[in-house]
Formats: sequence, C-alpha cells, structure tokens
Amino acid sequence: MIRFDQVSKRYPGGKDALSRVSFELADGEIAFLTGHSGAGKSTLMKLVIVMERASQGQVFVNGMNVNRVRSGQIPAIRRNIGVVFQNHQLLFDRTVFDNVSLPLLIAGFQHREIGRRVRAALSKVGLADKERVLPITLSGGEQQRVGIARAVVNRPALLLADEPTGNLDPALSQEIMNLFDQFNQVGVSVLIATHDLDLVARMGKRQIVLHDGRLQEGV
Repeated sequence: MIRFDQVSKRYPGGKDALSRVSFELADGEIAFLTGHSGAGKSTLMKLVIVMERASQGQVFVNGMNVNRVRSGQIPAIRRNIGVVFQNHQLLFDRTVFDNVSLPLLIAGFQHREIGRRVRAALSKVGLADKERVLPITLSGGEQQRVGIARAVVNRPALLLADEPTGNLDPALSQEIMNLFDQFNQVGVSVLIATHDLDLVARMGKRQIVLHDGRLQEGV
C-alpha cells in the first residue's frame, strides 16, 4: 500500500527532515510510526498525501509513484486516503453530519448516497445519535470520533492518523485505537503516528521508528 525507496526530504534552509528512508506498509496492514518530536513523522505523512514531495527517492502509494504525479492528479489520490488529525480540524459552525459529509460533497456524490454513507460512518464510531449537534457540544473523544468518521466516509483503502490520541486520556486513547483496529480488520491499511509508546506496546503491532529523520526499526 505504501512503499518508500531511499526517500530523503530537505526543506529550504538545508534542514533534512528525512534521510534515505525505506519501508513498506503492506495492503491490509496496521503499523505505528514512532519517534521523538521532530523525528520526521509528520513529514513522512505529508509525503504520502502529496502535501510535500521527496527531495530524493521514490514514494509509492497503492502502486502509484506519487513523486511523479501532476498537480491535477493529487485530489484523486487523496480521495483514497483518509486522514485523522490530533486537533480534529472540525468546522464548529457546522453540524456533525455536515462535517462528515464534506469529503463526499467535494467528490460530487448524490444527496441520497451522502446521507447513507454519513450515517453508516457515524454508526461505526458510535455517534449515530449525534448527527444534528454542533461539534463544540461534544467531548474531546467524541470530536475525535467525528474526525475518524469523516476520514472513513469515502471508504478509503488507506487511513493515516497523525497523533490521534495526543489530547485524550488513556481510556479514550485505547477506544480510539480499537476503532482503528476495527477498520483494519475489514481490510483498511492503517498507519498511525504517535508518541504514546505504552499504547503502542499494548496494541502489539509493528513499529516503524524514526530518529532524526532516519529509520531505526520496522523494515
């Protein structure tokens, strides 16, 4: 699903965020991306969704070399990738339903199909009764679940999560991780960037470890 082949990323000013990183995430696999703050985790995620491009090496997503795609092809690539953020990035003046439906509206789905998919996604994350409320009225854990529903409403083959439990207590963090595991069990490939090594250890999945932009484990 994801393959990095000797990938380096240098930002303007000469900072090397990644240096000769090579790894694979297989179709249907779930893995954790770990490392200290500034190790390169967020940069790696940005390369997968083509928010950044590698300075050297090749990045393959679902068999496509995303380093070589034209700008006009990027939206189609991103439609097959769900992304979950630490800070949710919800629109607080829109209902839960409206927040989750945004990817489908952008993709041009019909109204009836949007309603069916949004309600299915909210049901999967345990928020079927919250579709008409505003996100500001929800707890932090519930807001994160809205973000997850939005990420999976397009039924992506790949789900990325960047520090998805960073603002949650241990019990809620475990619930969120269990949700990711459930999506993985139905065939979704999942890559989760996190600092929470205790939680990673409890999940018992492969770790891809970065240190100062270099791969330490997980090949």
